[in-house]
Parts: sequence; structure tokens; C-alpha cells
Amino acid sequence: MSTRVLLPLPVVLPLLTAGLSIVLARYQRLQRLLSVLVLTSVVVIAGLLLHTADTSGPAVVQLGGWVAPIGISLVADRLSALLLLVSATVLLAVLLYAIGQGVADGRRSPLAVFHPCYLVLAAGISMAFLTGDLFNLFVAFEVMLVASYVLITLDGGAAQVRAGMTYVVVSLLASVLFVTAIGLVYAATGTVNMADAAERLQDVPDGVRLVLGLVLLVVFGIKAAVFPLFSWLPDSYPTAPSPVTAVFAGLLTKVGVYAILRTQTLLFPDSEVISQVLLVLAVLTMVVGILGALVQDDLKRLLSFTIVSHIGYMLLGLGLASKAGLAGAILYTVHHIVVQTTLFLVAGLVERRGGTSSLRLSGGLQHVAPLLAVLYLLPALSLAGIPPLSGFLAKLGLLQAGVADGGVLAMVAVAAAVATSLLTLYAVGRAWSEVFWGPVADVVADPDRSDSVDVGTARTPRLMVGAAALAVVGGLAITVVAGPLYGLSARAADDLVTPSRYVEAVLR
Repeated sequence: MSTRVLLPLPVVLPLLTAGLSIVLARYQRLQRLLSVLVLTSVVVIAGLLLHTADTSGPAVVQLGGWVAPIGISLVADRLSALLLLVSATVLLAVLLYAIGQGVADGRRSPLAVFHPCYLVLAAGISMAFLTGDLFNLFVAFEVMLVASYVLITLDGGAAQVRAGMTYVVVSLLASVLFVTAIGLVYAATGTVNMADAAERLQDVPDGVRLVLGLVLLVVFGIKAAVFPLFSWLPDSYPTAPSPVTAVFAGLLTKVGVYAILRTQTLLFPDSEVISQVLLVLAVLTMVVGILGALVQDDLKRLLSFTIVSHIGYMLLGLGLASKAGLAGAILYTVHHIVVQTTLFLVAGLVERRGGTSSLRLSGGLQHVAPLLAVLYLLPALSLAGIPPLSGFLAKLGLLQAGVADGGVLAMVAVAAAVATSLLTLYAVGRAWSEVFWGPVADVVADPDRSDSVDVGTARTPRLMVGAAALAVVGGLAITVVAGPLYGLSARAADDLVTPSRYVEAVLR
């Protein structure tokens, strides 16, 4: 099948299946089967696109037959195809987990509306990675926002609605800023096609370019939960159903990171001021995020703060603006998507088995659910950067790039990264000790939590455990293939530091 046919499918297939899923809401088994099949297809398509991008260069399709920059361009280069493949795989694993939870609880998976919204979310994520212009990137974010709001308030509890309102208000503010930024870019260049804008911005005064770059950094910084724009995340994610929390934790902030990577390297390359700003933000995001994690008494809130903290590692690689730094950032993004999703899936199992995610009220789960202790420990150690796991390898690449840079800010960022890694180990280790060791605690289910069913006696469905175990294996697989994966990340980074390749592929 030609690239021209394949490239739109990761967006089109989930959207079409979402519509069909609404029609089939009464036929729950068929609805579930269709969702699994379409996401499996997206995984295969993403793999083919990655192979094409890595061997033959960026794959480009001009929708509607309109040549760039007039029409809508879809582009799959090494970076976008790699993140699309990882994201589709994670979406599939979380879907299996959600199906297991819904079937076990006798719910409609868990509600009939879950599958259409989940597929719309998948389409929005795919669109964000593949689009070649700023306006359609805005559309992708809005598609994700609509689906996210329904998913985050899926069970209709008071806590979910409050969290959903916070999430939506912050996201709408980011949307207003994004539209403003798009208008400013169009006013300065006469185009919203990113490849075309990259060429035209060379003729724009330096001061204007700097303002545009900073405005876009603020927009995507909100999406990525960068300091000081992160406060919405720990309040929003923990209250959602476990599958929703897991996919949000793994993917939504990484879409923001991808947007920063794409726009800053393509539209504003060699901007010393923005690089310095990114390094400062990296340090503050790492330190403030992990300090927030240290004082949490709830497992999901603790993990939510680690999301914030470890976004700083990706900013560190981007701020270094070197091939090695960008390669480390890309590898760390792949690692973090898988590991953070896994931790939230396991946290959902812990909450289900113990009836709470409170560290204070938990205890002794290793006596009744030893497998959960292992499933939590492996990704937790990887997040903390314990060798030889993938987190250590990705951090090592970033630290080597920072030391090679040798600048004062770079060295400060390296020191902050090391300290953050040690504090992460303490935070996740404390959680593991309190949840899994000690005497078995008597707990009461949180009435605002939809996952707290059959406290203390809730059976753990095999499909939920299997999906979480599959995610753990995925994290271990990154360690096994770290060499080839780093090589791919380095080639993707080389594309980013040579934006002319992207521009030529889209505009030729």
C-alpha cells in the first residue's frame, strides 16, 4: 500500500470507527472488538510509516490535491512516526486494560460512550503528530480537548467534574493563546504551513521571531505542564478513571513536548535566547515537580508530580540544541510515555485491590498481591534511572550531552537532573514501601473514585493485569533495544538540526 494511502489512516480510521461505535453502542462486544482492531491497525500503519521515514526520508501527502503551502500537509518523518508508533501501542494497551475493567465490573466498558471518545482522542493524537501546519495542529489539540473532557468526567462524580472544569478552563486559555500565536505567525509570514513559515521567518526581524517563539513556547508549555504552567495537572489527572488517567499521563503532555520540539527546531533554529530559557525552565520544572511529589500522600498525585518533574529532562535536551541533546530528549520521551503509562495502570490495580490510592491508608499489598509489587517496582526503578533500565540509558545520554556543552546553565541543569533522579528514587521507593510492605491496612473506599469497588476483596481481572504486564514488558523492551532505538533517535535528532530536509520534503 502506498504512503499516499497510509498516511491519513491513523487519523481517518479512528474517526470513522468512533462514529460506527456510537451506532453499535448496544452491541458491546462488537464495539470493543472494533476499537481493538482499529488501534491494532494504527500500530501496524505507524510501523510501516516509521520504516519508510527511516529508509526513504519523510513521507508527505498533500490532502485534496492542493500543493503546499496552500493545502493541508501530512508529514511523517522519523520523529513523528516514532512517537506515533509508541503512542498507538500505548493506546492499545490501555484500551485492553479498560475493557478488562469494564467487563469485570459489569459496566458498559465502562460506559458506552467511552469507546467513541477514546477513538476520537486517538485520532487527535495522531493528527498532532502528523500535521504539517500550525492551524491543523490547533485543530488536533481541540479534538483531543473535546474527547478528554468527556473521558475525564466519565463517571460524573463531583471530583471528576471539578477536575474536568479545571482542565477545560486551562486548555481553553491555551487555545486562545494558540489562535493568537497562529494569527501573529500568519501576519509575519503570510502562511501557517510550518515548512513554508520556516523559510519565510528567515526574512522576519530577529525581535519579531523571538516574540513568536516565546508565545508558542508558552502555549505548548501549558500543554506539556512546564513550570510554572503545570498546576492544573496534579489536580486533574488523579480523579479520572484509571485507564483515562494512564493515557493522559503517558501521552497528552508528550504531545505538547512534541509541539515544542517541532516548532522550536523548525521555525526558530539557533535561537540562543530561547535555548537559555528552555534550560532555565528545565531546571525549575525538574526541581519543583519532584519537590511536589515528595510531599504527597496519594499515589496518583505523587505520580502526577513526577510527570511534571520529568518533562524537565526533555526540555533539557531541547535547550542544549545539539544533536546529542535532542537524541537524548527523543529517547527520554519514548521511555517516559511507556513508563509513566505503566505506573498509572499499576496504580489503578493497587487502588482496585486495596480500595484506595492513599499511601497512609495502604499497606501490606505484597502479602495479598505480590505480582502488583513487581509490576510497580520495575517501571518505578526505570523512572528513577536505575541501571540498566531505559530511564538510566536515556538520562545518561542527556547528562553526557549537557557535560559536552560545558556552559554554566547546562552544568546547572545536569546537576538538577542528577538530584531529581535521586529524589525520584526516594519518592517512588517510599510509595512502594508504604503500599506493599507492612501490615495489611483496613481501608474505606473513596466515594468519589469509580475504581474503588469491593474494597479489600476486589478480584483483579486477568485482562487488566495482562495489559499492565504488557506495558511493563514494553518498558523492558526499550532497554533491550536501547542501542538501535538511540541510533534512530540520533537520526531523528539529525533531521531536527537540519530543518532544510523537512522543508524540502514538504515543499518540493
